[in-house]
Amino acid sequence: MIVLWAQRSSASDAAKNIVLLTINVPDVPASNLKLDLKPTSLTFTGHSDTLKKTYHLELEFYAEIDTEESKIHHTAKNVEINLRKKELDEAYWPRLLKDSKKVHFLKTDFDKWVDEDEQNEAPEQEDLSQFGGMGM
Repeated sequence: MIVLWAQRSSASDAAKNIVLLTINVPDVPASNLKLDLKPTSLTFTGHSDTLKKTYHLELEFYAEIDTEESKIHHTAKNVEINLRKKELDEAYWPRLLKDSKKVHFLKTDFDKWVDEDEQNEAPEQEDLSQFGGMGM
């Protein structure tokens, strides 16, 4: 399992103060998916019947997120999560996780990443409002 992440920051616009997570878990139907999102952590468990594989993930975030404003979108290939950072700040988080130890499954999502000094010039992130909540 690979988890990709990118982020945006804004001191004035909460909608642009986000962490974008993509959990790549192919063939995990919504019925075999359990996601527990808390202000400081995420726990994910999913099972693929076709691949006969169970995925489990526990992340403790660098800082708090707003679970009410975070959105989840499930597809046949992955679970995309738009996490709203709780604190409005122009500066990026220095890392995704509280612990600075490197984790082998966590990678930067260069397709969605925008450098901190270029984020105000970046094109708007795709509209994620269609992401319905999945029992957060």
